[in-house]
Formats: sequence, structure tokens, C-alpha cells
Amino acid sequence: MDVEPDVLFEFVLVLKGDPRGIQRLPDSFADYVTGDDRPRTMHLWEAACGYYRWIVDVIYDAGGKMYLNIGWEKFARHHSLEAGFILLFSYFGDMDMSVKVFDETRCRRDYHGDSTDEEDD
Repeated sequence: MDVEPDVLFEFVLVLKGDPRGIQRLPDSFADYVTGDDRPRTMHLWEAACGYYRWIVDVIYDAGGKMYLNIGWEKFARHHSLEAGFILLFSYFGDMDMSVKVFDETRCRRDYHGDSTDEEDD
């Protein structure tokens, strides 16, 4: 049984506008991860499916706001993200984050054999 690392920080994004465009991350998360050094990338993977990761560039505006940029479009396209979807990000440190996707019905979307690790008796 694989042991998932401890979650250090979680946040939710509601996709508005173009879901493939750059996405602003919450200020409290940006404050948490930046410290003295601003990260240049984040590594995203589907929750319960860590075998494929997307490297996504992180950019900052003049006010210090943090955004997912290059690489995000690929992640969004692969997961068929749409405006109104809700994403739950779990941060594990070392710029690694898992993402759970909930569609417009507020139900979690399963990708690539996601499982809850339940066994039949």
C-alpha cells in the first residue's frame, strides 16, 4: 500500500473565464510557498494517480500575485476543464501538488483509473 505524503496546504479554485488561461493562486498559498525564494514551477498530478506529472511554470505580476502559466493549458486540456469546475489543490511540499477536479454537478471526475483503494470483501 502506497503512503501518501502529508498535506501541508490545501485550497480550492473555481474556474472562471477561459479554464486554459493562466490561473491565479490564492495569496495565502503564495505567501506560504514563496518565503525568501519564489518558486518557478509547480508539479501537478491527478489525485490518487501520481504516475504522470505536469510541470507548470509559475509567474508573478508586479503586485506579487502568483499564477500558473506555461504547462497549465496542457493540464487543463488533458482534463477537459471547463468554466465552473472546482479544483481542490493539495500541496505536499517541494512544489508538488495533487489536483481533484469537480465538474459543474459538483461531483468528482475520475481520470485514468482513479480509485479510492477500497477492496471488495
